[in-house]
Order: sequence, then C-alpha cells, then structure tokens
Amino acid sequence: MSEILKLDRISMTFGGIKALENVSMKIPAHQIKGVIGPNGAGKTTLFNIITGIYKPMRGCIVFKGSDISSFRPFETAHAGIVRTFQNIRLFTEMTVIENVMTGMHHQLSCSENSFIWLLRAVSKIQYQAVENDMFIKASSLLKKLGISELAFVKASCLSYGQQRKVEIARALAAQPEILLLDEPAAGMNPTESFDLVSTIKDIRDEFNLTIILIEHDMKVVMNLCENISVLNYGKIISEGTPEEIKNDVTVINAYLGCDHID
Repeated sequence: MSEILKLDRISMTFGGIKALENVSMKIPAHQIKGVIGPNGAGKTTLFNIITGIYKPMRGCIVFKGSDISSFRPFETAHAGIVRTFQNIRLFTEMTVIENVMTGMHHQLSCSENSFIWLLRAVSKIQYQAVENDMFIKASSLLKKLGISELAFVKASCLSYGQQRKVEIARALAAQPEILLLDEPAAGMNPTESFDLVSTIKDIRDEFNLTIILIEHDMKVVMNLCENISVLNYGKIISEGTPEEIKNDVTVINAYLGCDHID
C-alpha cells in the first residue's frame, strides 16, 4: 500500500520545551491511523504542524510526493488535508446545515471576493445556483452521518455528540483526502462512542479517505485503528497494530497502565 503522507524527523520546540523530537511516520492511503499518548505528549502539536498552523523547526512533511512543510493552513486544506479540533469550533448561532456549508467555501472558484461577486445583481442567478448546490451537498453529508433531522437546528442547541458529528460533516464538506480527527469521542457516552467507530469506518470507505485520529478512549482506538503510534514527551515510543500496542510493556508503563484494554 503506497504512502500518502510521510513525516520525516519532525521537531518542534517551544522555549526550552521539546514538544516533538525527530518524529517520523509513513501513513498509507486509506489507513485509519491512531496517535495516542499522555497529555502533553505532543499529539495536538503534531496535528498543528501537519495542517500548517505551526511550521516544523526541523524535518519535513511530504503529501503525495510533495513537500508541504511551508504550507499555510488554507493551502493545506486546498491540497486535501482537513481537520477537526479538540475543542469544538462550530458557529453556534448558525444552523447545522449552515455550519456544514462553510466547509465548502474554499471550493468556490470565483475570486478572493467571491461572495461580493456573487451577491451583485448580475450574478444573482449564479449565486442561487451555487447556494443550492452547496445546500444539496451539505444535506447529503448530514444524512450520511445520521443527523439530517438537525439541519435547521442552531449549533448551540446540540448535544456534545451531535456537535462532534457536525464538525466531521463540515470537514468532509471540504472534500479532503486526509481527515485528521482530534479527540472525536471526547465527551461522548459509550453508545455515542460505539456509533462513532462505525461512522468513521463508513466515511473512510465511502469517501476513500485516509484518517488520522488522536484519541484517549482506548476502546475507540483499539476497535477503529489499523495502526497506532504512541507519543511520550515528544518522541514516538512505539508503533504497531492495536494488538502489538496493547501488549507493549513500554506503552503500558508510559500510558495504558495495568488495566489496559483487552
């Protein structure tokens, strides 16, 4: 299986703290990859570097054979790498479907002033056509995620689990090739977490995605991920299948503890 993303000796320091040190990964296309480790291990820093929020101090990021280490976040999204965040970042006063439609903004091909251009009288019909198309696509995504009945509900009125699904739908609206999920099961009850595992597998297959997720819920990780990297103090201390990871003494001592997932 050919790799779609390669991280080569990525290092990042904040002041005197080494957030990441010589982190390397090769992620095949269509894989569901887990990144786990204690709080402060460097997991979210890794996502921030992949998506262009931070620039690595050393090392490079190669996406489909091209170095994207210097890309800014919008360039990374254009290239095909999209993420969700640990802290939910929905537009709370907008409806669910409006939130999802915002994920399509970068696909508009008009110009930098696309919405101004579209709103002018000459383009009113075109604006309506674009808006209708976005609405149809957003509705389809909500249906796939099982939340179509929430389309016209304000985001502020949703449960935590529902908000997570809206975030995933918005990310999918950007038509990524790689989807990064930062703690997607956070705040979910066991039923919602179980449903999330099935949902992520389904969207991986339906949209032909590569998925990388940070997650602390080990039942989700072990039932979902095909390969797992374990970070501790900014370094990868282990990498392998769920079976290999849950039986790795180094990982048990550093993170999983004696009552690790069976």
